[in-house]
Amino acid sequence: MSEKITGAEAMIRGIIAEGTDRVFGYPGGAIIPFYDKLYDYTDSLTHVLTRHEQGAIHAAQGYARVSGRTGVVVVTSGPAATNVITGLSDAMLDSTPLVVITGQVSSDLLGSDAFQETDVVGITQPITKWAYQIRSAADIEWALGRAFYIANTGRPGPVVLDFAKNAQNEEIEWHPYRKCNYIRSYNPSPDIPEADLRRVADLINASRRPMIVSGHGVMISGAEEALAALAEKADIPVASTLLGLSTMKSDHPLYKGMVGMHGNIGPNYNTNRADLIIAIGMRFDDRVTGDPKHYAPQAKIVHIDIDAAEFDKNVRTNATIHGDARLALEGLLPMIMETKHREWIESFDKAYEIETERVVRNATTGADPMAAPHMGEVALKVSLAAGADPVLVTDVGQNQMLSARYFRYSTPRSIITSGGLGTMGFGLPAAIGAKMGAPQRTVCYFAGDGGFQMTMQELGTILQYGTGVKMIVLNNDYLGNVRQWQAIFYDNRYSQTPLVNPDFNTIADAYGIANAKVCHRKDLDAAIKQMMDHPGAFLLNVRIDERDMVYPMTPNGRAVDYILLNEDNELFSMTDNG
Repeated sequence: MSEKITGAEAMIRGIIAEGTDRVFGYPGGAIIPFYDKLYDYTDSLTHVLTRHEQGAIHAAQGYARVSGRTGVVVVTSGPAATNVITGLSDAMLDSTPLVVITGQVSSDLLGSDAFQETDVVGITQPITKWAYQIRSAADIEWALGRAFYIANTGRPGPVVLDFAKNAQNEEIEWHPYRKCNYIRSYNPSPDIPEADLRRVADLINASRRPMIVSGHGVMISGAEEALAALAEKADIPVASTLLGLSTMKSDHPLYKGMVGMHGNIGPNYNTNRADLIIAIGMRFDDRVTGDPKHYAPQAKIVHIDIDAAEFDKNVRTNATIHGDARLALEGLLPMIMETKHREWIESFDKAYEIETERVVRNATTGADPMAAPHMGEVALKVSLAAGADPVLVTDVGQNQMLSARYFRYSTPRSIITSGGLGTMGFGLPAAIGAKMGAPQRTVCYFAGDGGFQMTMQELGTILQYGTGVKMIVLNNDYLGNVRQWQAIFYDNRYSQTPLVNPDFNTIADAYGIANAKVCHRKDLDAAIKQMMDHPGAFLLNVRIDERDMVYPMTPNGRAVDYILLNEDNELFSMTDNG
């Protein structure tokens, strides 16, 4: 005898059949049938109740990024659906696989301006890989299967299923769930022509000053070992984008740092001296290229990416490989000649010596024990105290740039940050999701006082689930990154950047979260040790001098080798001896 179940239950069974064991969400009227049936599946599917729908989607992003699995979000209609828009756009730009299920009014009410009716599909189509409205329970298996397949294949991204209330209540006959593994019009894993591999291999073999730029696509495809093998065989220095951090170990001799506005001097400066740039799984964002008219003028450009739409979009290429990064690098390896580029690599090391003398020491050390610690100093010490395999989660701003620069990475999938959209408030819920996705790893979340307050209600989620996130708030009573731009480019006119903040430690106390406050450098080490020794969540409130800035810096719209060293607008030179 066939089994009849509701569409809501069919959706839950399908989610479980897709291998999902955790969803993030917030209930409401139009999604109540789903939540009612979820009550019977708590042994198979853990639901994380966040304090805001934006928190739910950012938590799912953190979970997906650290685990490589598809994050799942369930919210109701109307304002709940619109509250996940920021997370959808963030996930789209940063290629994060999500399936977001929104409740919707019954299909017979669509178009009537019913209570909490919103055109979810119309709103979300431009910022998702696919958006579909389920109006009948008979469509659930088809739609859900496609959603998971689209979200986590090819270039990953978010998918929205708008789930009408009548489809949740309708009964259908249940049969074993069938996953989707083919869509005729969608080719997420294109074959790589050998001719394309040979063309790129010839360029690499002929190069004398090559540089690899490793992006998020390397991490998504699991190409870290292939990246290291190629770099070692051809003796090529490797730099990473912000989202590409941890695709190569920080202490690898060929790893030379991060590119971009606040990247390391060597990779930025040598971008404009290279004769070959090999870009892997990155999109030539303006924060990486600076002025594209003056980007890598001496170099031929090779671009390897799963998304052909990125080719020649921002930077003109000489050769492309359309395909999965790991498969592309593994295909290239046998064609690459062993060689050495000693003088070229030494130029990166020379630049780093100057950077250490002129920038790093100023950012990570200080002689006055009574002074406020530097942001870079805090990030480096937390990283060193966090053990062998920590995960860095950042909010957006100065905290993001300095923690990313001075954290140390030893394993893949060790940084979670909002890159393309730059979403303040991303960090705390993303850190919660990351800790749930990798409970065995120490998750260190850095935030400024501004970004922390955007989603600090998610301390309630930590309270409810006991999520052991280590939270470091770099507190300077300013919107620090905007203040830095106002100081450099707007004659110190601090318009609407000073903040009057609450006592974050008292707030942590209210949520039952252990905490400490550091105002002086002399107290920093002991407070970090206290945080790391504590078995659960911990908030470390660190007072920072508001004048602390992020350097080096390539101002927006300048060439990548136009590099400011400090607030005196000193420019980097390879002959600079300090």
